[in-house]
Amino acid sequence: MKFVVPAAYCPATELCDLARACEEAGFEAVGVADHLVHPEHIATPYPYTADGQPRWAPFTPWPDPFVAIGAMAAVTERLRFLTTVYVAPLRSPVQVAKTVATAAAISGDRVSLGVGVGWMREEFDIMGQSFANRGRRLDEMLVVLRKLWESDGYVSHEGEFYEFPSLEMSPRPATPVPVLVGGVSPRALRRAAEHGDGWISEVHETADLARHVASLRALRADGPRHEQPFDVVAAAADAYTLDGYRRLEDVGVTHAMAVPWLIFRGQGRAAAEPDARAKRAGIERFGEEIIAHL
Repeated sequence: MKFVVPAAYCPATELCDLARACEEAGFEAVGVADHLVHPEHIATPYPYTADGQPRWAPFTPWPDPFVAIGAMAAVTERLRFLTTVYVAPLRSPVQVAKTVATAAAISGDRVSLGVGVGWMREEFDIMGQSFANRGRRLDEMLVVLRKLWESDGYVSHEGEFYEFPSLEMSPRPATPVPVLVGGVSPRALRRAAEHGDGWISEVHETADLARHVASLRALRADGPRHEQPFDVVAAAADAYTLDGYRRLEDVGVTHAMAVPWLIFRGQGRAAAEPDARAKRAGIERFGEEIIAHL
C-alpha cells in the first residue's frame, strides 16, 4: 500500500513545506487538484454531494497544478506528484502535452497525469470549450498525448476534434508518463480501463470501492492494455486506521489518499490549528502510526 496526500484547498504558500513533510514521512505522492476559476453563479450541480453544492467555498485557493508541481519537485528528491484530477478538455491537447512533459523533465520523471472530463459547464463556457462533447474529446486527447510524448521523430494527427501537421515537441518525458483517469460513471470506468494506467476515485466507502475495482478489472481484462500494470488511487471515508487501510489493499486499492490533519482532528494540536504547522504535525503522525506499519 502506498499513500497520497491530496493538497486540494491548501494555500500555494504551504505547498513546498507540505511536500517536504510528506517525503520525510514516507508518502508516495502529493496530489494537486484543478479548477481555473470559481464563477459567482454556478448552475451546474456538483455531482458528488447530495445537495449539488461544491465542497468548497468561493475564494478557496486553486493553484495551477503544474506550477505547484514544479515548485514542490524543486524541494524534494523522491516524492511523486499527480493531478487529482486535471480537467484536460478545458485545454488543447498540445498544450497539456507540453506542460506535463516539462514538469516531468524538471522533476526527474516524478509526475503522473490524472485526468477527468470536468463537471462545471460554466468553466467550459468561460474557456470557449464544448461541455457536451468533453468526454469524446478526452478520449482523443489521451491518444494525442501518448503520440506527442512517446514518438522519437515527427508526428502528425488528424482526428474528429484535433489535427496538426508533422511536428516534434521537446522536451519529451524520458519515461512514459502514467495516465490515470478519474470518474465513476460507466463511461469513465471504461475510459480508465481502456486508455489509462490507473483510476482515481471520488470519496467512497470501502464496499463501493470493491465494486468499482471489480468492474475495472473486468473491463481491463477485455481491453488493449490488459497486460500493463494498473493502479487504483482511492479515497475511502471509512478507512483511517491500519485495519481500514489493510481492507482497502484487500479490495485492490494500490494508493490510498489520506488527509492526515483531518484524520487526526479532535486528537490533539494538529486538528485544533489547521494551519501549516498543524498539517506538518498530522503528516508526521500519519507516517509514524500508519505508514511505518504498512
